[in-house]
Amino acid sequence: MGLRIGRDESESRFSAYVEVLSSALGHADRVVPFQSYCAGLLLPGDRKSVEPMAARVQPGRVQAAHQSLHHFVAKADWSDDAVLAAVRARILPLMAKRGGIRALIIDDTGMPKKGWHSVGVARQYCGQLGKQDNCQVAVSLSVANDHASLPIAYRLYLPRDWADDPERRSLAGVPDEIVFQTKPQIALDQLRAAIATSVQAETVLADAGYGNDTDFRDGITKLGLPYIVGIQSATSLWPPGEEPLPPKPWGGQGRPTSAIRRDATHQPVPARQMALALPKTAWRKVTWREGSNARLSSRFAALRVRPAHRDYHRSTPRPEEWCLIEWPAGETEPTQYWLSTLPADTSRKLLVNTAKLRWRIERDYQDLKQELGLGHYEGRGWRGFHHHATLCIAAYGFLISEREAIPPSGPRNTPHVKKHSIPKNYRPRGSPDPA
Repeated sequence: MGLRIGRDESESRFSAYVEVLSSALGHADRVVPFQSYCAGLLLPGDRKSVEPMAARVQPGRVQAAHQSLHHFVAKADWSDDAVLAAVRARILPLMAKRGGIRALIIDDTGMPKKGWHSVGVARQYCGQLGKQDNCQVAVSLSVANDHASLPIAYRLYLPRDWADDPERRSLAGVPDEIVFQTKPQIALDQLRAAIATSVQAETVLADAGYGNDTDFRDGITKLGLPYIVGIQSATSLWPPGEEPLPPKPWGGQGRPTSAIRRDATHQPVPARQMALALPKTAWRKVTWREGSNARLSSRFAALRVRPAHRDYHRSTPRPEEWCLIEWPAGETEPTQYWLSTLPADTSRKLLVNTAKLRWRIERDYQDLKQELGLGHYEGRGWRGFHHHATLCIAAYGFLISEREAIPPSGPRNTPHVKKHSIPKNYRPRGSPDPA
């Protein structure tokens, strides 16, 4: 029989969880607003911004609670890194009981935002909307195994127009040490920080927004980690058994050249062209996990290739890597491509299973946004933006701890956090007077 989770028992675990994390806040007077903020994020509600949460957690003193929570999230000088480290120290051992950490997953997420004054807002691609629009974009790093995943780093991408504008930086409180970085550069910094704190994983996963960046892939390799990253169909590759021409022989005049070469008849090909030329025998059906209604499967080819991007500046060809290609039945051409530095004897099934583990970060963002209000912060400053995200991740960690505390056959009850009744005469600021 599955373990039944009582309200009092769950509230007790929530209090114990908050108490463990509170040591990272620096001051004892931050413990109460920390607990209230996390409780507000976990409670049901359409908006998880400060004022509605204050009304839900302390309905008898909404104004005072609002001021306390606002100061805690927007002004208080506590460390996001310290709190995230405390969450990681608490949750990773629980995850490890269901299996080792398989992957470090890199991704970014966009939060639509009206106006131009909130930190980092610019017209840029927003995945939530599926188009270019006003939004903030943050880069994150998650650790994942087959049973759970947890974000361990989260940082706002600051577009160059913002990074180079002293007045906007000052108004938003952007720290002096924050300079313009591309999203792949931010992600590499997050990976370096994770490795420095002894976070271990079998591989790094990322989509084509990162995998197309050759410097990003090289950066992962320099860190000593293998990867499986998405690439575009136009990515240039040397097909199996092919590589660039050797440097030109020295003719006895001028400086000898050491650069490998191409010529008119010896060129790399786009990944799509290579895939379409493969025989039918190259494609095999692979099943990677159970979906909500059926087992997930598709057709895949796996080849040993050499990436070709700007290799004419190199003296030796790039090492061979796996190129994994998916071509679902019924599609007119392949739909996804990956490059991987996993060992040459890695099976096709393991390549597919690992590449598809990236769905975990999509689940992270779905829960963080829909359940915990990741995109609901209404402040404009750098500190508040990151504090709110850290608190969302802390609340998410509690949800993971509750799931991991229940046997696989047990019920997945939503953890109970004490909910108060909102006074009938409560009206959020700015809303119209019903009278």
